[in-house]
Amino acid sequence: MNGTARRPPVAALAIFLVALTLRPAITAVGPVLGRIGDDLGLGEAGLGLLGALPLIAFAVVSPLVHRLSARGGVERTLLWALVGLTAGIILRSWTGQAGLWIGTLVLGAAIAISNVLVPVVVKGDFPGRVSWATGLYSAFIAGSAAVGAAVAVPLADVGGWRLALGAWALLAAAVTVVWWVRSRRRHVAAAVPEPDLAHATVWRSPTAWLVTLYMGLQATTFYVLVTWLPTIEVAAGYSEHTAGVHLFVFQIVGIVGGLAVPSLMRPDSQRAAAVAGALTLVTGLAGMLLAPDLILVWVAITGIGSGASLVVSLTLMSVRGRTAAEATQLSGMAQSLGYALAAVGPVAAGVLGELTGGWTPVLVMLLTAALLQIGVGIAAGTGRDRGPKAA
Repeated sequence: MNGTARRPPVAALAIFLVALTLRPAITAVGPVLGRIGDDLGLGEAGLGLLGALPLIAFAVVSPLVHRLSARGGVERTLLWALVGLTAGIILRSWTGQAGLWIGTLVLGAAIAISNVLVPVVVKGDFPGRVSWATGLYSAFIAGSAAVGAAVAVPLADVGGWRLALGAWALLAAAVTVVWWVRSRRRHVAAAVPEPDLAHATVWRSPTAWLVTLYMGLQATTFYVLVTWLPTIEVAAGYSEHTAGVHLFVFQIVGIVGGLAVPSLMRPDSQRAAAVAGALTLVTGLAGMLLAPDLILVWVAITGIGSGASLVVSLTLMSVRGRTAAEATQLSGMAQSLGYALAAVGPVAAGVLGELTGGWTPVLVMLLTAALLQIGVGIAAGTGRDRGPKAA
């Protein structure tokens, strides 16, 4: 076998349970952000930083995952990431204001590790059905993200924002046990080949930078809206419950966009898909600005564009590498710098909202990013430049 040993069907399905843990701890924050600020005395800038911390962790940790897995194996490293996720959620929710910041960083680092390793496990467990399995685990991620947003306010009504965020430790702990059982049954775990840094070339590739920028722009829109959309809607007169439902819609329809956009891809060009995802974002964001009374329509359209843009980003990371090692380098570069760019978004949005006393500038900022994403998608979506050859 190449890499991981083939799994029994039940054991292989465990990876989809892992996918369920990768977003709710993040998406549950937005709907209760106001309550966190009121309880801890945080302003918009501080709350924006709270929303950005997981992305900062993504940016810092993603390039290091290959070294970690090379030493401990993919499955063992993923097990420790799940342990860290459980601990981070508990720290964030139940250990005071210092724990809020430390726990957010810990859970962000744990999710970053899982983000990199879950696709590796999928390829090992489903070698003949990678596309199907990738689409399925992406749907699990999107679905759980949507649920995390939808139940945050009801849980907060029962036990405060700490319960709304802390409840997800139960899911993370349960999946940790399942993954521990799986890893004990099979000790064969694939290490991710570490790129030959002496011959790394993607940093000199114009296409790699375009892929990275596309990744960062789409992630900026997603995480700004996940963090601030409920606050924007509450300021516009909607209830917390309604805003939470709208955030659920934004994320759940991403499944539709993600499943539909591959039909626009060709082996030699992803330009149509890249532009379609970005153009859908432009339509939704422009609608929020020009016809806010139809907010649910625009939220749904923006969510479809966001889901499509994510799948395009992941696809570009894969197909723009000429070899597996180069694709690994490109993925590390795009996720690290892309999430670093995205981390600026929630903070900038919070500062803009605080300075201007309104949220229209934030939507204009996102619309500008989506328009730029169209241009980047046109350039990144062609297969002509795959970077310089290895030295």
